[in-house]
Amino acid sequence: MSHEHIHVPTREEILAGTSKPLPKSLKTISIVLAIIGLVVFLFGALTGNDRAWQSLLFNWLYFATVSSAGVMFVAVQRITTARWSRSVIRLLEGYVAFLPVAFILLIVILLGRSHIFPWTHGTLAIPEKKIYLNPSFLIPRSLIAFGIITALSVWYIYTTVRLDVGLVPEAGAAWAKGIRERMRRGFKDERREIHSTHSLQGRLAVFLGFAFAFGWIVLSWDLSMSIDPHFQSTMYGWWVFMGGWVTALASFTILTMAWRRYLGSYDLITEKHFHDLGKLCFAFTAFWGYLTFGQYLVIWYGNMGEETHWARLRLIHPWLPLTLLTVTLMFGPFFGLMSRAAKVYLPTMALFAFFTVFGLWFHRYLEIYPSIYYKSADIPFGIWEIGVGLGMLGIWGFCYTSFMDAFPRMRVVLMTSPYRDEVQVPVNAKTMEPLPAHE
Repeated sequence: MSHEHIHVPTREEILAGTSKPLPKSLKTISIVLAIIGLVVFLFGALTGNDRAWQSLLFNWLYFATVSSAGVMFVAVQRITTARWSRSVIRLLEGYVAFLPVAFILLIVILLGRSHIFPWTHGTLAIPEKKIYLNPSFLIPRSLIAFGIITALSVWYIYTTVRLDVGLVPEAGAAWAKGIRERMRRGFKDERREIHSTHSLQGRLAVFLGFAFAFGWIVLSWDLSMSIDPHFQSTMYGWWVFMGGWVTALASFTILTMAWRRYLGSYDLITEKHFHDLGKLCFAFTAFWGYLTFGQYLVIWYGNMGEETHWARLRLIHPWLPLTLLTVTLMFGPFFGLMSRAAKVYLPTMALFAFFTVFGLWFHRYLEIYPSIYYKSADIPFGIWEIGVGLGMLGIWGFCYTSFMDAFPRMRVVLMTSPYRDEVQVPVNAKTMEPLPAHE
């Protein structure tokens, strides 16, 4: 039996095929959008319009949860020692670039909390929540939670990028030259660096997993659920960060399609990758649906006023149409991506990925606005929400493109190194001897 020869790209070929500079227009558009958003927000803030602040919060929740979940998914690849994603996962690692900026924006949000949270204007009737939402407890708690997530995320991605930067020729955006030089300091031989990095990442990934889950539960309580101080749900935190998780996968799928076409990397990013991404989007859409219905079902049959008012508000005029649209966009991919054909046919896959991307944006809106404007006869949606949203998209786009222009766009070492699969069998990074299974 004859076998067709399959060419395995070399490190030089991968670098040459993935180093095409991004169009300058992308950064220009991102900067313009960021400026538009900044002008809209500042005008609203200076004229005393609280919706500018509220829009900042819900857009922050959208982009911060998606970016953080994207990095967490990268860490999960290490926890599971996955190999399928090596040629595409760097495209998701770029999400980390937004997190330091998001930390600064969180400080701004907390400083302007009186424009966002209705409970800041009166005395809370619930003693426990009066203590929990006290600014001297709320502000440090939120900043510490997100600060730990951000620090561990940046540290983890630094280790993944360092492995490539240390073994490839100097290249990339000038702003990151100092970072790349720092990465190369103390760099040892290839085999030892692969194992020592793999070992460090194993510990970082686990710590990041705990920080991600517990941190976002706390942040969802502090910044989203607390908008209505009378409502509480133990599933709310999971609901919030798993929405970010499935949207990170959906946006990752869209970006992978775009990068594949732009770079012409059809031999490195294949149909199999989109099949795998489609299965992940399908699976976590189902899980998001389970959390949504599970939370609703318990509220419905419990029939307690402090819980039912929150769900009922979003199921009556004027919020009902937007609620139904959001559920359709978020859960529609479950039905649309059932077949293999829908996952590997890129227009279909892109359509349902966009469903999720837009669906979560409306989801974040519905988390915040109905609890503030419950007396409104119409949905308050206009220039503040769209303007600040475009500004946040511009900031995110600028951060992402800056990262992708500064570092290798694929994990070239783990794709080409003769030692790349040794990490499946853990070794002592100092002696290079295999570790016993229990270690």
